[in-house]
Amino acid sequence: MTDLFQHEVTKTVHYLKKGKIILYPTDTIWGIGCDATNNKAVQKVYKIKNRDKNKSMIVLLSSVEELPKYIEKVPLLAYDLINNAVSPLTIIYSNAKDVLKNVRAADKSIAIRIVKHEFCSEIIKKTGKPLLSTSANFSGQPTPVIFSQINEELKNKVDYVVGMYQDTIVSTKSSTLIKLNENGTFKVLRP
Repeated sequence: MTDLFQHEVTKTVHYLKKGKIILYPTDTIWGIGCDATNNKAVQKVYKIKNRDKNKSMIVLLSSVEELPKYIEKVPLLAYDLINNAVSPLTIIYSNAKDVLKNVRAADKSIAIRIVKHEFCSEIIKKTGKPLLSTSANFSGQPTPVIFSQINEELKNKVDYVVGMYQDTIVSTKSSTLIKLNENGTFKVLRP
């Protein structure tokens, strides 16, 4: 890992631990995020995006071993889906634990993605907390594919903009989205 990488990880972790909002690269597109366990920070993300409070956001974890911390009962199929996914995969689970009540939907479901992006994974490990993630745009606006397409006003509303990967296209689309039921059935919501 380069000095720049370590510097950016350290700085980003510092902001996250203080309950701040970051603009950062993910394994898909650029995202706005915060510590998913910090209710004040989560509410600030909703406010920045002008997002309806009834619309939940995605939570990023660094490994499948973390799932049982946040899901009451992880269906075995989830592990197969995650381990065999060829592109980023977000799964909506129907039984989130209370620990993440500020990011789960009204029906207690929660959308979680295990990231395979080195930077995201590292900041999640260093904070020891799940990372809230939502696309880097105002609600209702087009989703930017690259950093240069992100609205300047939005950039100015976050506390920290990660200074790496700004010239890199990781993916040109959001993750695949699957709703996984406790009985092991699933439905693809976004291919």
